[in-house]
Amino acid sequence: MQMNADIRWPVAVLTICSLLICAVARASAEPPGNKIVFGWIEQVRVSAAGLVLEAKLDTGADTSSLHARNIHGFKRKGVRMVRFEIENPETGELVKLERKRMRGVRIREHNGGYQRRPVVEMWVCLGQLKKRIEVNLVDRSQFNYPFLIGRSAMHGEIIVDPDRSFTTSPECVSLPE
Repeated sequence: MQMNADIRWPVAVLTICSLLICAVARASAEPPGNKIVFGWIEQVRVSAAGLVLEAKLDTGADTSSLHARNIHGFKRKGVRMVRFEIENPETGELVKLERKRMRGVRIREHNGGYQRRPVVEMWVCLGQLKKRIEVNLVDRSQFNYPFLIGRSAMHGEIIVDPDRSFTTSPECVSLPE
């Protein structure tokens, strides 16, 4: 059966458009560049203390937040520092840490108010990825996960697949202080 000449062009254009759409969809399903795909919940090794915590990878949050207790600012030789404790999930023991205070951040709370939090730098290990990131310290006891990794920490290196969780374990044997 022969196709009418008036129908050939629209059919050809539709066929080409369909092929292009399939190619774009296939390309967007693959992670661009060297980015690593992780699930929305992963295990992360934190700091030289070597604590392994469950972390929520949250693309809706700009900054990263870590559940900490007994957060106290102080000065050591003119340098602003923060002393805080993190609970070891395996033993329940509190691990004391000190870090240089990089800055403070004002975070909007769910009730519409604001909260000021100290920001420190910490090394984290997610799978094979080892990275020094900024983390604000706060009481996250009311949340399901003690660590929230925001997009500023993931930028350029991580893609989050919301259909997956616990895809890897931290592979870094040790982290710098």
